[in-house]
Amino acid sequence: MDCLKVFQRGGLAAAAFALLVGTAPASAAPPESSDPIKIALFDWTSVNLNAKILGGILEKLGYTVEYPTADYLSSLTTGLTNGDLTLGVEFWDTTAGEAMKASDATKQTERLGKLGPKAKEEWWYPLYMKEKCPGLPDWKALLDPKCAEAFSTPDTAPKGRYLGGPVTWEGFDDERVAALKLPFTVIHAGTDGAMFAELDSAYQRKAPIMLWIYSPHWATAKYQGEWVKFPEYEPACYSDPKWGSNPDAKYDCGKPHGEIWKYAWAGMKDKWPVAYKVAKAYAIETDELNKLSGQVDLEGKSLDEVAAKWVTDHEATWKAWAQ
Repeated sequence: MDCLKVFQRGGLAAAAFALLVGTAPASAAPPESSDPIKIALFDWTSVNLNAKILGGILEKLGYTVEYPTADYLSSLTTGLTNGDLTLGVEFWDTTAGEAMKASDATKQTERLGKLGPKAKEEWWYPLYMKEKCPGLPDWKALLDPKCAEAFSTPDTAPKGRYLGGPVTWEGFDDERVAALKLPFTVIHAGTDGAMFAELDSAYQRKAPIMLWIYSPHWATAKYQGEWVKFPEYEPACYSDPKWGSNPDAKYDCGKPHGEIWKYAWAGMKDKWPVAYKVAKAYAIETDELNKLSGQVDLEGKSLDEVAAKWVTDHEATWKAWAQ
C-alpha cells in the first residue's frame, strides 16, 4: 500500500512537472547564444516598427537584442555580410534591388523571405494640384513649363520643385529629371519626418508640392492624391541608355516596384536557430503596418509602446513561429 502511494505521488509529481514545463513562458528556454542579436534601424517609421516588434518577440524568447542605427543600402553589403548586423527587416525592390543582388553574391547574407506588403514608390502630388496641371497623372504633363511652374517655389521658379527622400535612399530622381528633361529641381529632404511634415503643411494650405511617396505608408490614406505615371520600369531602363525615350541616358522611366524583403547575416541560422526560424516566419499585413505607423507619426505614440502592444496582442502567433 505504501509503495502504491509513493508510486502515485511520484506519478502526480511527474505529471505536475510535465504540465509546468508545457505551460512555462517562452523565455524559460535558454537561448542558444547570449550574444546580442543586432537588428538594424533605418530612417523611416515602418522599418523601425518592424525591427522593434521582431526584437520584442525575440526578447520574450530570452534573447538579448540590440538596435544599431545603420545605413540602408550599405547595411546589405557591409553590416550584414560581416556579421556586425544580424537582421534587416525592410529592403525594398524599389530602391535596394541592386544592393540586394550584390549582397546575395557575397553568400554571406540570406534573404529570409517577403515581409508581406507590396512596395511602391513614386512621384506623388495632392489631387488639388491637378486643377493647375490637368494633364496629370501622365508624366508628359510635367514637360509643360506652365505645369512645372505651378509646382515651383521662390527658390526654384520657374522650374518645378520635387521633394525627394533622404539621399541615402537613392531612387535616381536627379538622373530621372535629366533623362526625361523635366523642368524640375530636385530637393532632398533631410529626414523622412521632415518630408512628411512638409507635405502636411502644404496640404493644409493647398500649396504646391510634388514629392516622393512610398507605400506601405499612412500618407496614402490620409491625403488625397495620385502618383505620376512614368514609363513602366524595366531592368534595361537602369542599365541600357538606348532603352526608352532618351537614347543617351539611363533612368528614363519610373521607379521599380515589387516586394519588401527580410535579410539576415548568413551565420544566424547556426548561432540562433530558433530566432532565425521566427525571423523567417515574421510577416505583417499592409493595412496593419500603415495603422501602426500612423500611431507613431500621427498620434505621437513611441515606437516601443506600439511594438510592445503588438507583441502582447499576437502572443499566440509568434509562439507558434518559435515551435
